[in-house]
Amino acid sequence: MSKSTFPEVFSLHKEIALITGGGTGIGLAMARAMVAAGARVVLVGRREAELAAAVQKLGERASYLVHDITQLDSAAALVDQVSQSVGPITCLVNNAGIHLKKPAVETTPAEFELVLRTHILGAHALVRAVAPGMMERKHGSILFTASMASLFGIPLVIAYTAAKTAMVGMVRGYATEFSSHGVRVNAIAPGWIETEMSRKALDGDPARKVKILGRTPMARLGAPADIGWAAVYLTSPAAAFVTGVILPVDGGASIGF
Repeated sequence: MSKSTFPEVFSLHKEIALITGGGTGIGLAMARAMVAAGARVVLVGRREAELAAAVQKLGERASYLVHDITQLDSAAALVDQVSQSVGPITCLVNNAGIHLKKPAVETTPAEFELVLRTHILGAHALVRAVAPGMMERKHGSILFTASMASLFGIPLVIAYTAAKTAMVGMVRGYATEFSSHGVRVNAIAPGWIETEMSRKALDGDPARKVKILGRTPMARLGAPADIGWAAVYLTSPAAAFVTGVILPVDGGASIGF
């Protein structure tokens, strides 16, 4: 393949991506990579200051909307607003989520429900809102941010584990329903990635950091850009025959010992 045509298979220059939780961390890294690949991105989150700062960094191909994905009945209005202001959404990235670290027996039903509402019901509301248009146009990609908790047991995060494991089933279920209509559905399962949040957590718990690195064959944390470029691949024409996949980007943690 020639140099002039090879990059085109990874190009997102015709794509409009809605990224939830896109103002910081992994969501911002995915937005940055998608913009670099040519996409227009719309970041969604609850904190306007973070969203505005992110858009300023990303440039003219980025915009944002303040939105709480747990307000399930407003998903369709959000999608309509993006479609009218930017264009039809061709890529939905369900990345927003919350974390809860507590022993299982201390996790209340209300806390459990909120985690599920954010990761699962909020994501499903957006899928319901964007998928019909994607299927009508015979073109679209839906991407979820899964987790190592989707793949093996991690203590003290039972609600998060339940949500991320349910997400894997959703990816496969959506993929079987949507893929014949030109809409692919996949997920990335990040390993331990060096973000501001992870640095704060691990700097205060050196034993945990040693444990994480000890079970990661590459013996280091990943960079946010590692997730960003994986998202570009799964959204791009290069992955045209890839659907229903949970892609670990984890330095080998999910297969190491």
